[in-house]
Amino acid sequence: MQEYKDYLGLGIAGNFALHLAQAGELEDFKNIITDDEAAPKGIFPFYLPCEKKRDALRPKEILFSYPLSNNTLQLPKEDVNVQAEPEVALVCELTYKDDTLVHIQPQSFGAYNDASIRVAGAQKISDKKNWGENSKGLASELISLDVFEEQGTMDSYSICSFLRRNEELQAYGENVKLTGYSYFHEKLIDWIMKQINTQEDFGPLEDIKSYIKECNNPKKLIISIGATRYTEYGEHTFLQSGDEVLVVVYNHNRYDFSHVEEALQNKEYNKVVMSVLAQKVN
Repeated sequence: MQEYKDYLGLGIAGNFALHLAQAGELEDFKNIITDDEAAPKGIFPFYLPCEKKRDALRPKEILFSYPLSNNTLQLPKEDVNVQAEPEVALVCELTYKDDTLVHIQPQSFGAYNDASIRVAGAQKISDKKNWGENSKGLASELISLDVFEEQGTMDSYSICSFLRRNEELQAYGENVKLTGYSYFHEKLIDWIMKQINTQEDFGPLEDIKSYIKECNNPKKLIISIGATRYTEYGEHTFLQSGDEVLVVVYNHNRYDFSHVEEALQNKEYNKVVMSVLAQKVN
């Protein structure tokens, strides 16, 4: 999956109720003040499509490593716990004026795995997000968007996720509608643009605008819009070599959840109006 090597890679933290608490990350954001209680906590980089400038302390070197895969998840060399994070990714076009982002145009969406290292005391969110090749997941089949607003395409979609271990399939993330995101539609796009242009290097967050400028203002963006809640099994289960992580974004007007689960049991990953990410864990 090399077609996104020129795309900026960003993620959103805290855009689905209760996820940060399940992930043990609430403490990281205790000093972050948001516009309202439901607002996401911030944006983090997971991939920067350029070369690092010498002698710069930030961003860290690893963020220049291309991490996306549609079939493999490579665990870190270190002995650390890793959880899948089932999410939706938006693929967007970006427009700038004088190094300031002025327009974001979402074009497609699909299943995404924001796999994360679970370690206490990390300085930045991004320190847990990219550990090299095949550390992130994006479905090869994305779904085209008409408009990213109420009654548009995405309102008819839900997300769910599973872990296959020893040929047994277990629900890993809750089955939820995409409209369950705290910020969605135009409200989310407006927030992303403001956050990119104004977010400062503070606490777990980083100065995204300066990173973008360093990469000569990329015109394409992949942004994961927030991890959904875990099931009880997913909350307490870390990934092991031999597992298969499955994230599914599907049209709930076309399929029931039971139909999705049956398709995954049978390893049928190419259903219409469905974006399936299936990653074998190494």
